[in-house]
Formats: sequence, C-alpha cells, structure tokens
Amino acid sequence: MRTTTPTTFRDAATDVRNLGILAHVDAGKTTLTERVLYATGAIHKRGEVHEGTTVTDCDTQERDRGITIFAAAVSCTWDDHRINLIDTPGHVDFSDEVERSLRVLDGAVAVFDAVAGVEPQSESVWRQADRHGVPRLAFVNKMDRVGADLDAAVASLRERLHVVPLVVQLPMGREDGFTGVVDLVRMRALVWGAGQDTYRVSAVPDELREEARLRRRLLDEQVAELHPAALDEYCATSELSADTLADALRELTRGGEGVVVLCGTAYRNRGVEPLLDAVVAYLPAPADMPPVRGTLGAVEQERGPDPAAPFAALAFKVNATATGRLTCLRVYSGTLRKGDAVLDAGTGRTERIGRILRVQADRHTDVERAVAGDIVAVVGLKTTRAGSTLCAPDAPLVLEPPTVAAPVVSVAVEARTRTDTGRLATALARLVEEDPSLALRTDPKTGQTVLSGMGELHLEVAVEKIRRSHGIGIEVGRPRVAYRETVARGVSGLVYRHVKQDGGAGQFAHVVIDVEPLDGEGFEFRSTVGGGRVPQEFVRAVETGCRDALVEGPLGGHPVTGLRVTLTDGATHSKDSSEMAFRAAGRFGLREALRAGVMELLEPVVEVVVTVPDDAVGGVLGDLAARRGRVSGSAVRTGTTVITAAVPLAELFGYASRLRSRTQGRGTFTARPTGYAPVPAALTRETLSA
Repeated sequence: MRTTTPTTFRDAATDVRNLGILAHVDAGKTTLTERVLYATGAIHKRGEVHEGTTVTDCDTQERDRGITIFAAAVSCTWDDHRINLIDTPGHVDFSDEVERSLRVLDGAVAVFDAVAGVEPQSESVWRQADRHGVPRLAFVNKMDRVGADLDAAVASLRERLHVVPLVVQLPMGREDGFTGVVDLVRMRALVWGAGQDTYRVSAVPDELREEARLRRRLLDEQVAELHPAALDEYCATSELSADTLADALRELTRGGEGVVVLCGTAYRNRGVEPLLDAVVAYLPAPADMPPVRGTLGAVEQERGPDPAAPFAALAFKVNATATGRLTCLRVYSGTLRKGDAVLDAGTGRTERIGRILRVQADRHTDVERAVAGDIVAVVGLKTTRAGSTLCAPDAPLVLEPPTVAAPVVSVAVEARTRTDTGRLATALARLVEEDPSLALRTDPKTGQTVLSGMGELHLEVAVEKIRRSHGIGIEVGRPRVAYRETVARGVSGLVYRHVKQDGGAGQFAHVVIDVEPLDGEGFEFRSTVGGGRVPQEFVRAVETGCRDALVEGPLGGHPVTGLRVTLTDGATHSKDSSEMAFRAAGRFGLREALRAGVMELLEPVVEVVVTVPDDAVGGVLGDLAARRGRVSGSAVRTGTTVITAAVPLAELFGYASRLRSRTQGRGTFTARPTGYAPVPAALTRETLSA
C-alpha cells in the first residue's frame, strides 16, 4: 500500500497530478471521487450520493437532485504525489463546466458503466477532452452490477470512441461475486475481502492463470505494435518485462495513442487504489506538458512550468461565497504568494491577492504560496472573471480562455414584487459572472429581462439558486428556444447605393453583392472585385457591415447563419467614400438581399437517448413521434430498451414529467445538442407568431 499522509513535495511540476473525473450521468463519478478521498486519507468517513453526504456535491441543489451540477475541486495525497482532482458534471446542460475544467487539466479519468459501456454524454465529454489534448485513463465502474461485462464495455470504447483500449486488469468474479482484479502488468492478484477497505496481494488463482497469461500476451502485442522500444524487446524475447510495459503504457497514454483500461466498483471500494497507482504512473505531471502559449500584443510567447519564471495563471471558475469572491486558478508558471499584486491582462487592472487556499469542495485550507503546476483558489480579486489571465505586472501575457458555447434556451424572469427588482438585477449579474454559459439581455420589444442557458435544467438550477441564495421571489416565463434563420434561396447582382448628404462631408458607397446558401452553419465573405474599383479597406468595411446585418434576420429577428456573401462590384467617390459609408452599405445591402431572397427558419435539434422498460416501448415511441422525433436506433438490454432519436429542442419541454408518467417512474433520458434543422413550413408561421 502507499502512504497517504501529507508530505513535502520536492517539485510541484513533477509531483502533482491535475486530473478530472469525466463521465455520463450516473456512471459513478462522484462516488469514485469520494472513494479516492477516503483511500488517500483526505476524509475519514465515506459519503454517499443517495444520502447527500459526499464532499464534492456540496451544493443544496446537488444533494436534492442527486446529480453533480458544479465542477468541484479537491486535493489529496497519494504515493508522495499531490492529486488535484476536479469532479465534473455529467449532464449535458452543464457541459460548459466540463469545458472550463478541461482547459486547465493535465489528465483525466473517464468513468464508464460496466453494463451500459459508452453512453451519449460519455462520448461528448470524451470529444471535449480530445479537443484539449488531455491524456486519459478509462475506469470501467460498477463491475458488481447484474449484467456487468468488461469485454463488452471495452468493445464499446473501441467502436464508439475509436481508441485503442489497453486493458491492464482481469476481473476476478462476476457481478455480486466480483472480489478483485488480476494486475496484468505485474501478474499478481489484488483481492478485497468482505467489508475490507484495502486489498491484499496474492498469486494469480489457478483457474485464472491461463486466461491471465493469454490476456497479458495480447496486451504485450498491442503495446509492441504502438511503441518502438517495446517492439524491439518483444521481437527479441517474445514478451515484455513489467518495467518495459509500464514505461510504454505511460508514453502511449501521454501521447494519446492508447488508453489504459482499469475496472472496479467504486461503491464497494474495490479497484480505487490501483486506479490511483495508475494515475501517478501513467498520467502526466505539469512538467510533462508542453509550455503554455500566450500572446503579448501580436507576439506569441511560451511559459514553461518553472517556479522561477514570471507568474502566469488562468482563472477558470469564480464563486460568490458568504465571505467574498473565490477565484479558482491554474498556475502555469512562476510563484504566487499571499499579498502579491497581479495584473488582469484582459482589463489591465491590478489586484492584490488576499489569501491563497487549497480547495476541498466547500472547505478550504490556507497556504502561503502556489507554484507552477498548482490549482488553488484565491480571495481578494474584485473584477476577475472566468477565462481571465492573471500575470506578473512587469511580464504581461494573455492566455487563450476556455470557449463558451452559445445558449440555446431562454426564459423571461422578473421579480414578483417591485421592491425586489433591483436585488434581482444584482443577483442575475452575479450569476452570469460566475457561469459564463449563462447570458442576460433585455428584450427590446417587450422590455423583459431574458436569461439564456444551455438547457431547461440549466435555467431551472440558475433560477432556484437565486431564490435560495438571495430569498427573491421570481416569476419565470415559458422557456424560449434560440432559433436561427438561413438562406434557402439567395439573390444575385443586388445593387445597393448608400448616399447621404446632410451638410459637410457626405457619404457615398456603391456595392453589388451575391447571396447564396452555405453548407452548414456560419458565414463566409469573399470579394471578386477587380481593378481596384473598391479599395481593400472598403472591402473589409463591407464585410463588417454584412456581419452587423446577421444579428437580426427578416423572419423573426433571429440571428442569421449558413450563407455566403460575394462582393462582385462597386464604386467609390473621390471625396465622400469612407469605411463608415461602405460598412453601412454592407449592412443595409445584405438586409435588402435577405428580404428579396427566400429565408428558412432553423431550430436546435438534440439527440435523445431514452431508456425504458420493455413494456413501455410502444407508448414512448408514440410520444416521440408526436414530438416530431425521428428514431435512429434502438438496443435491447436486460429488461429495458434504449431508444435513440433526434428531437427538436422546442418539443422537449416538460418531457421528463411525461416520460415518468408513461413509465411509472422507471424511464430515464439524456439529451445532447446535435445542431440545427429547418422548421417544417407548416409550423414556421405558428412558431414566428408565438
């Protein structure tokens, strides 16, 4: 076993592991995090999700709903290494929390259900990790469940995620009889007895020895195919030594060429310690990661994880607590001390660090400093927001912030009493500051305050947070969907002349544009004007004006996407032409072209995966059809059927309650955005009038 007592770290850049726990809803992320804290000695009593006693699900709504809503950071010690761990949400409505966490992590553990294998949100968070280049381990959880099958789960990893799974364990026993694993790297058995929190090491049982030998040989072959040094040894000796295999697994994991797969059952505390050993052995330390890149003006710079380098950190989460604003940072270079002055590179504002905290979800421990590679929270920053770069005032640097997805659902909110209106505005502003995936605006037509987010549950949680935290009564309007408009049939050769004379210098711009549909979403602008008829600076002004016109389309004032504009001709005036005039020509010319063409309304579509009892399949399929759902597949599992369908988001409001009533509370569903699709012509007028 490994020491779990706090230690003095020799070098944070090599002795720290910054990792996240990623998975689908109910795969066991939070339970696994709780068992990691227990195994490392960070807590002395195990909490349970169903009892609302876990460390990371510390928010009242998380405990009431039994799901993770907010990414929570914890810190623990294992084998003389500090592990900074972030338990991320599994629900699609909170994917922005996952995105911001992945931006600052060096590695991750992806948790999969041993019965269900790769589920929709598992696939989504895996793709998010791919975009950030985060090395991962796979942990197949719930091996004690009826129907648990490690081989089937591994096959789903290979088929759905298109990865090379490198299975390093063989389960001992099935379902309720799962008692431990065979470590294929060291060829030994790790066995947990009934009621025991730690394992004992023994020889591989006789009945598993041949299967273990075959699986180890398969593992050797897989690794040799991917790793040149391992291939040399395998060709020479027909096998790999344990040390060579471990070294190769580490390099393949960090390079993303293979994924080490382990198994266990977090609820019964089996398989957690070997997973921690794998985290230390295979996932990268900050020193193993490439230097972080930032910009200073137009110049790109690199900062490595050196405590002596100029300070640079990224703020990835902001929480408003009873004692003030708590800002979570990933320190990429340099050293941060209590009382230091730091520069917010985005705003140019200098702020002072009041306290530096080691975070344990909603509990904190003061520390004197944080060095390159650390994840900590600080107190004292007044205006820093998630995505801001903090750096040394004499060495400014701007790091790329996490991307923020566009909201897809909106609700109108207002205070029940006039006296609470000001308090509600303050609470909403603070809420948007904490969660960048929320957006706030005032509807110019109705004067209503509109709150937008990633889904119905996301907005429900946000509104409930204001009610509970601030004691404000809120009236909420029906959720509204973020529609888009696109060009179904464009126009060619549209001429627009912008001429204005009202004393003094006039404005003159003459443009000729073609507008046509573009495959997919987005906007493309190009110019085919020759002979210098329109100078380049005026061409850029026309493009800017066209982008201005995309904010509101002619159908219902929705944003316009999916079109290409080509500037084919134009003319200038020697005195009255200016960038302002051509920008206006681009804006008004494109608006006129959109009105002259044929426009189409687009609505967001989500992929819905519904798990229902076999006796309720017919009713659920009928309900999906009534919601304009298109079923794309189904799979039968023990006693249940899993239905996959594409459904317009507007039709999903209230679906959770309807599904529960049709299945006597036994049905569940998940949804993830897949893009936009045209609204049927018969429904377009009804949608616009609503």
